[in-house]
Amino acid sequence: MEEKKPVIQVVYTNKAHCRDCHRCLRVCPVKAIRLRDGQAYVVPERCIACGTCVRECPQGAKQYIRELDKVRGYIDAGDFVAASLAPSFAGLCTPAEQKRIAGALRRLGFRFVAETATGAYRSAVKTAELAAADPSGCHICSSCPTVVSYVEKYQPEKTDLLVKAASPMVAHGRHLKAMLEDRTDATVRVVFIGPCIAKKAEAMRPENADAVDAVLTYEELTEWFDLEDIKLINCEESRFDERPEGEARRYPLLGGSIRASAMDTDILSGSVVSASGFHEVRDIIESAKAGNGVVSEPMFCRQGCVNGPGMPKEGSVYERRQRVLDYAAAEDALGFEAPAKRAGAGDPARFWPGLGAAFTPDPMEVGEEITEEQIQLVFESTGKSLPEDRLDCGACGYDSCRDKAIAVIRGYAEPEMCMPYVKRLAERRTDKILETSPNGIVILDNNLRIISMNPAFRTLFMCTESLCGKHISYLMDPEPFEQVASGIHPQVAMTANHARYGLTCFQIIYALPKDKQYVGIIVDVTKSQANKQKLDQLREKTIDQARQLMEHQIRIAQTMAKLIGESTAQGEALVERLVELAGEGNVDDGGASWLRDMYTTK
Repeated sequence: MEEKKPVIQVVYTNKAHCRDCHRCLRVCPVKAIRLRDGQAYVVPERCIACGTCVRECPQGAKQYIRELDKVRGYIDAGDFVAASLAPSFAGLCTPAEQKRIAGALRRLGFRFVAETATGAYRSAVKTAELAAADPSGCHICSSCPTVVSYVEKYQPEKTDLLVKAASPMVAHGRHLKAMLEDRTDATVRVVFIGPCIAKKAEAMRPENADAVDAVLTYEELTEWFDLEDIKLINCEESRFDERPEGEARRYPLLGGSIRASAMDTDILSGSVVSASGFHEVRDIIESAKAGNGVVSEPMFCRQGCVNGPGMPKEGSVYERRQRVLDYAAAEDALGFEAPAKRAGAGDPARFWPGLGAAFTPDPMEVGEEITEEQIQLVFESTGKSLPEDRLDCGACGYDSCRDKAIAVIRGYAEPEMCMPYVKRLAERRTDKILETSPNGIVILDNNLRIISMNPAFRTLFMCTESLCGKHISYLMDPEPFEQVASGIHPQVAMTANHARYGLTCFQIIYALPKDKQYVGIIVDVTKSQANKQKLDQLREKTIDQARQLMEHQIRIAQTMAKLIGESTAQGEALVERLVELAGEGNVDDGGASWLRDMYTTK
């Protein structure tokens, strides 16, 4: 049994940003997303690093590993760092910026700056040689790392049909190291800069360890320019240290690799076919058959590398495509200087080692066999027991209800991802709320005829469902509904007495304009109103009793004060009389004075 390849994870989920929208699952071409507890996780074993989820996630929760700090570390350490700039850069820049980007890269610290198109030419030539050696064979171009990963994992039986040629990045990286190690004693580092996230995974493959040390996307490069406050338009014009041959600058466009290899580029040719975008790529690979004599050029990103996920989003893909074409035409007009003609170039052949490549199947583990009984149980749990209930709407992200049921069983999906199922649950919950509400709820049509009533309303107004279709005036005063229906008031909130039913109710009436319906919510406040009246009566009686008590207390106080005053006056008169009596006796004046002082205040 073959040993499994090491798992390389480039794309991951920032859980703090994931908002359970499931968009990544819907757009992921290979469903390498696992939903768990409302979070969408990337499954590295299934991921082909195409970057679709990164581009599509509205919250920026899908991210890829960044290598900017690693590259800056190489430069700070004094390594001889070379930049291999993908030919799609021309779609990112204006004509003026195209002439200055090499100088801007040197300002960042790169000591050698070249176009990856140099390697693209060699890769295209190698592809053409291999195809020519087996003209009746089926050849799938292997320059796109996402396509290679897709074939190895999801179409492993087609792996042998991949052209065994190194990609432009790998070919150029090996070339730069072979050439530059002759020029310096410092450690040579090669950094690929381009629009592709999958290139990071390609560079991490063990067989490519000798080619590229780090990969930066254009997004990372733009971030670096911003950190260093470098504006391309302010940099000096500067040429690249290498110039590519042939039509290699058109390599990032659909049909570009075929053009660079000098093969037949007629779109009606039966020997060559180009495809871009997942669905076309999948179809072209599925239809590839050994011995059909066709060279297939699959590019996973629509319209080619100019639409890669690491490309800033300014402008349309067709504007970027045109810039690449214009740049290629302008550079072609300058001609090409063969490496052998340059001073110190040496033997160019020995600086292009390892233009071949090897690919091995890496099929996804199927797991335990799923039975029909298991699938049926999932269908039943989501209300899809009958075939007609399985809409295959694709809202969950899977192509069919069956595929989604299998994903649920394998633990990749959750039942609640089914939109029709969730909608039905919501409707049931709404119905349950209406049915169990203690408040009466009635819904009328545009003519104020009863459509439906909940149990509480039927209890309050002592009626049955048989009244559906009757005018609301059959049960209650229609005026509040008429005010809303006429547009006099958008909503009516009022307290009304329904003497016929012995009710006092608080009523809220409002319209549902889109449905041309009117809703009445009736709250029974009869008991609270009666209790309020009793409370008011008790309050008035209590206040009256308190007033009477206070008046009585005041009268008592006044009476007591009066009695105390009369008693004091009588006491003083008595004392005066005693003093007088004492003075009339034989007691001397000294003896009488003490009695007078003690009992009088005079």
